[in-house]
Amino acid sequence: MDRLSLYRMLRVNVKVLLFLVSGLVFIATWSLWNRCLDGLHTPGWDPKHNVDGPLQDVFSGNSPGAERQTSELQGYEEIDCLINGDVALKCRKEGDEVYLPFSFIHKYFEVYGKLATYDGYERFEWSHSYSKVFYPKGKYEPWGVFMYFENYNVEVRERVKCLSATEGVPISTQWESVGYYYPTQIAQFGLSHYSKNLTEPEPRRKVLEDGDKDLAHWSTNGPATFARAHDSEVNSVVVQFQTAVRGSVAVKLDHVLDFVLMMDLKILSVNSSVTVALQNRESRQLWRLHYVCSPQLIFTQDQDIYHGIVCEDNTPWLTLIRDLVVDLQKGLLLQNRSKRKLPRSKLKVVGIALRGWGKVDNVSLSSSEHLAHFYDAARWFVRHQDPNTGGWPIPVKRRVVPGMQELEPGWYSAMGQGHAISVLARAYHHSGGDPQYLQAAINGLRPFRVPSDEGGVLASFLGKFPWYEEYPTQPSSFVLNGFIYSLLGLYDLKTIAPAAQAKEASVLFEQGMLSLKKLLLLFDTGSGTSYDLRHFTLGTAPNIARWDYHATHVNQLLLLNTIDKDPLLEVTARRWIGYMNGKRAAHN
Repeated sequence: MDRLSLYRMLRVNVKVLLFLVSGLVFIATWSLWNRCLDGLHTPGWDPKHNVDGPLQDVFSGNSPGAERQTSELQGYEEIDCLINGDVALKCRKEGDEVYLPFSFIHKYFEVYGKLATYDGYERFEWSHSYSKVFYPKGKYEPWGVFMYFENYNVEVRERVKCLSATEGVPISTQWESVGYYYPTQIAQFGLSHYSKNLTEPEPRRKVLEDGDKDLAHWSTNGPATFARAHDSEVNSVVVQFQTAVRGSVAVKLDHVLDFVLMMDLKILSVNSSVTVALQNRESRQLWRLHYVCSPQLIFTQDQDIYHGIVCEDNTPWLTLIRDLVVDLQKGLLLQNRSKRKLPRSKLKVVGIALRGWGKVDNVSLSSSEHLAHFYDAARWFVRHQDPNTGGWPIPVKRRVVPGMQELEPGWYSAMGQGHAISVLARAYHHSGGDPQYLQAAINGLRPFRVPSDEGGVLASFLGKFPWYEEYPTQPSSFVLNGFIYSLLGLYDLKTIAPAAQAKEASVLFEQGMLSLKKLLLLFDTGSGTSYDLRHFTLGTAPNIARWDYHATHVNQLLLLNTIDKDPLLEVTARRWIGYMNGKRAAHN
């Protein structure tokens, strides 16, 4: 065979070999591709979509004995799980391990979890408690932040109907939809703003009118007049206005970000009002907030929201402090129009109008007015304290639990009394010793001396240990968090008051701390805490504290431990923190 023939034969063989190799690669690739497609279409468990799916069979009535399916993806096998012979659901099996849907585990064990992505990696976060522990930064001081209340926003709570335009404090709907003044909530409002004043930066403030240096560009619309003149009652130059029904004195604005309106207002006729116009910067939607003479707390009509001011003959000067966004939100909630929080960044103030007959001074818009809100609460407690009992009565009926006598309107709460005393002690300190706040706080101790079955808040555990009742029920309920809050109020007063006037608060605090240490472990369930001791007084099942109340118990003990170094408080708090992380007491 010559060289040319040999070369041609080798070329043919190489081509055949390449063709065979290419064919084998194609067949292998096609086979693998089909297997992958089959795997993708085989029912398997996708952890991103397991929240509700596996439980659908349980609640839809499908037979738990459905045909098992095997997933080629990762070797999972679908099997039926029967929980305590009662609930059936679909599970996944891999080798000797069985996996249950977390949606079932969440409901069954009351634990919490979510898928989260950090730095491009997806992971599942599991927690036993949804609440947070706040570790004290130092010793608790009565002139400082109250617990962790700088995180509270009382006025935006759903059970707050609105802030009273007359009193400047929240109106509660917790136990009565019409709305009423609830001392505990008013005190928390005051304490939260006092604490925010200590923890937040100085507010931004734009003075619009002070009658002297800062003068607004007021204009008249329709039959109306205004003038700046000295007012002897306040010893200041103020804006005096008078309009007919269709007239107004107004100023146009284009103000963003800062929505707390504050002004001194003197109403001289019942047809007087202040109107503030807010606009959505994107949609141009316009709302009008009216502060009018009316016994109604809040009412609405289309885009107009009205907040009532109680007006009488010779109504004194009123300092009106309004968070305009909160006032708007409460009006929209009343109309069932929006439960979503309105973003302040999308709103602006476009004008203020005065109508009727009256005077205004010191008109400003700011980012916050925490101290002003705090003093509104403190002055409310001075004005509304019962002069005979020293208490702040709760004006609605309260039924705690079947088997306990209902609390009729006018009952007192040790938690409400303690919170109020904490507000008044801080007002006394911050005001430089204004005696009205100190005297109201001292008078607030009276219900602590009166047995709960005689209208006070004092109960006794087994006739030995005094207890200050959040709910002075018959039989006693012994609520833990309310009792500790009352102790903090007593501590605040005994620390801030002059020595001669601090004695009674000191005695009440010391005997309360002794009771707390003797009874504290009765609230320990081994995996959490009890809210109260109704299981002892009524012989019923324990009232287990949900996690936010359990966290409150922990935070209260950690705080008390900064002023009383008894190891019992710290050891118990640490154990209760462990319960929040899934730890349990040892069993036999």
